[in-house]
Amino acid sequence: MAGHSKWANIRHRKAAQDAKKGKIFTRLIRELTVAARQGGSVPEDNPRLRAAIDKALSSNMTRDTVERAIARGVGHSDSDAMEELVYEGYGPDGVAILVECMSDNRNRTVSEVRAAFNKHGGNLGTSGSVAFLFHKQGRIALAPGVQEERVIEATMEAGAEDVQPREDGTLEVVTTPDEFGPVRDALDQADIEVTRGEVGMFPDSYSSIDDVETARRVVALFDRLEDLDDVQNVYSNVDFESHVLEALEEAS
Repeated sequence: MAGHSKWANIRHRKAAQDAKKGKIFTRLIRELTVAARQGGSVPEDNPRLRAAIDKALSSNMTRDTVERAIARGVGHSDSDAMEELVYEGYGPDGVAILVECMSDNRNRTVSEVRAAFNKHGGNLGTSGSVAFLFHKQGRIALAPGVQEERVIEATMEAGAEDVQPREDGTLEVVTTPDEFGPVRDALDQADIEVTRGEVGMFPDSYSSIDDVETARRVVALFDRLEDLDDVQNVYSNVDFESHVLEALEEAS
C-alpha cells in the first residue's frame, strides 16, 4: 500500500541515523555471525548470509567488518550461545507486530519484550497469533528512472517473483529468500542501480490507522522494541494514512 511505502522510507532514514550511533551494526554483525554458523561462509551457497551481507554493506559497514563477523560464525565462537526467538503480539488499534530476536537468555528477552508491549498499549500474543499474516520475501528497491521492462528482462530468468511500482514512482523487485542473491546479481550485471535490498517478513495485508495520536503510540512501541539489545527486527502490518505520515515526519 502507498502509505506503507512512505512509512518504510521514514523507518529507513531512522535506521541510517541509528547506524551512525552503532546501534544497527551490532545487530548486523550478530546476523552475519549466526548466518555463517548455520549455513557456511560462502554467500552463493547460503542465501541467508548473502542477504545479510547486502544489508550490512548497504548500511555502510566495511567489508573487513563483514568478513570478521563471518569468520567468527564459522569459528563457532560465542555465537553458539545465541538462540533465535520470534515473538508475536498486537499494538495499539490491533496492529500486528512480529519481533525477531537473538538471545543468550530467553527469560530476559521475553520479559523485556512483554514489558515493551504492556507499556505502550499493546499485548504479547501466543505463538501463531499473527505470524500467519506475514511471509518471508526479498525486496530490492531500485533507483529512480529505471524502466520496468528493463528490470523484468534482467531479472526474469534469475527468479524474480514480481516487479512493483512504489509510491514515489520507483520500482521494487520481489523475490523469494533463496532467489534474492541471484536476482541482485542480475540487476548488477544489467547496470541497474539498487538503492536498498533486504530479506524480511512482509504482511499480506495492512491495518490502516488514520488517528495521529494512535500512530504516535504505535511508533513509540516500535521504538521501544527496537531499542532492546536482543531485538533484531520488528515487522508490522501497520499502514498510516497520508496526513498521519506527514505529522509523524514533521515530528521526526
